[in-house]
Amino acid sequence: MKKRGIALILGIMMLTCACSKAESGSITAIDTEETVSEEVSETSEETQSNKVNISETPLNVVDDNYRTTYEVFVYSFCDSDGDGIGDLKGLIQKLDYINDGDDTTSTDLGCNEIWLMPVCPSTTYHKYDVMDYCDIDPEYGTMDDYKKLIEEAHNRGIRVINDMVMNHTSSQHPWFKEASDYLRGLSEGEEPDPEKCPYVDYYVFSKESQSGYEKLAGSDWYYEARFWSEMPDLNLRNVSVQNEFKDIAKFWLDAGCDGFRMDAVTSYTTNDTEKSTEELSVFVKNVKDINPEAYIVGEAWANSKTYSKFYESGIDSLFDFDFADSEGIVAKCARGKLSPVKYLQAQIDRDSLYSSCNENYVDAPFYTNHDMARSAGYYTGKNAKTSTKFAGALNLLMSGNAFVYYGEELGMKGSGKDENKRAPMPWSSDEKAEGMCKGPSGMDNAKTPYGSLEEQAEDPDSIYNYYKAAIKLRNTYPAIGRGDVEILEGVSTDNSAVWIKSWNDADGEVSDTVMIAVNNSAEDITVDLSADTKAGGFRKISDYIVTSSDSTKPSLNGDTLTVPSFGVVVLTKD
Repeated sequence: MKKRGIALILGIMMLTCACSKAESGSITAIDTEETVSEEVSETSEETQSNKVNISETPLNVVDDNYRTTYEVFVYSFCDSDGDGIGDLKGLIQKLDYINDGDDTTSTDLGCNEIWLMPVCPSTTYHKYDVMDYCDIDPEYGTMDDYKKLIEEAHNRGIRVINDMVMNHTSSQHPWFKEASDYLRGLSEGEEPDPEKCPYVDYYVFSKESQSGYEKLAGSDWYYEARFWSEMPDLNLRNVSVQNEFKDIAKFWLDAGCDGFRMDAVTSYTTNDTEKSTEELSVFVKNVKDINPEAYIVGEAWANSKTYSKFYESGIDSLFDFDFADSEGIVAKCARGKLSPVKYLQAQIDRDSLYSSCNENYVDAPFYTNHDMARSAGYYTGKNAKTSTKFAGALNLLMSGNAFVYYGEELGMKGSGKDENKRAPMPWSSDEKAEGMCKGPSGMDNAKTPYGSLEEQAEDPDSIYNYYKAAIKLRNTYPAIGRGDVEILEGVSTDNSAVWIKSWNDADGEVSDTVMIAVNNSAEDITVDLSADTKAGGFRKISDYIVTSSDSTKPSLNGDTLTVPSFGVVVLTKD
């Protein structure tokens, strides 16, 4: 796969102890010697801290499209004014939680991009029915608040992308209201004339009742509305509509937005992937003409053979649905129902498929989003917490722009109706605490089985601290988020996998190479690295994450590597 030219920005400050209970607590260790011997796991905690866990590896945060993105539903994130509804000012107050912009601290997640779910004026709590594409919903604040958010985010090295709902508008959008009034005023048998009302061609109207169409009240007409009667579908074949969205994109890019998440791209023209791809390509070109550096990621909810075709539009990224949700590749591997080797082979196959459509593609791995049941509910039994953590790491070990849904890092639960999947961020166990939101109306009681952020921040074995450590791996080793997968078949087993990732900088020179080992079983596994010549030279454990402070620590004695149960080990060459 050919990558875009990217500029390497080296972190200057030294990392502090990643496994310190006061910091990440998730047992991330960075070796300062040539190898980590079995003696490490037998020595006292004090000795380990002095001998093993003092990091000498600086962060390597690269400013490109291979980022770690945090999806935010503003309504449920943080409330700044006490009305129970999250807002942009509340999000600004919590930017330091996402990334404080200081590599010497360990109190932030380390994500360096935010995907804002829709923020435009709307009739609903979720705001996917847009009434005005060039304003902020009053519940969330003002355009000045948005510009302040952008400014503060950029100060911290965080990019911001907006949700762009281009498939449909609200039934209360002026375009639809004017088209509807015009159709109601036509005489019997009179055909609509776009010269008299251009907006009549902005939507898909018909005199016939069809599946996916709604009756236009007060007329003999029907309109296409695949998602909801109050969300009429736009006619994206119409050049005037395309130009409207070019202007809309320019409005937000001029306001500082760094790109767009495209909603429902498979539905642009119903049941027609080729036409939908063409319509997406028009928007992509228009955006790139305005700002070539703008990043665009699309939601094509289908299997990879279908959504890969949308890369032909020139879009930067598409969400990798094959790996997501309760029955996706990540969850199956975390349950031990799929070998780590097959998890890796799927990534290799994906690279071949996607690059055949767009050699410059950037994958968008994700585990869950606002339309899926929350991931902590995928697992039951004594290993539920362990599997929840490990699955998060599997997502973050993939190349591309990896997405994390807000609250996923806390093990939030929520399933069934959409409102339950968009529950308030549990900053505190006190529902009346500052910043807490009330959540969408009709939501069932929010479930936070693993505790609030307040509680998890103090727990070295929390899901929160584990996620911080996993994200830290991406920020320390550029190859993790950018490299191609090379499986070491000779040292991989049914429940463990070892692979190499290398990343080339803009000059074509290798800038970072790591070897990674994972174990998705309940038992520790030992592997003989001498069994595969490709493992030659990787004899330094540079980093690792395990799911509990009680877990065995990884060790390397000569050629024998011990990978802890549900552990992730990163090795480098001497």
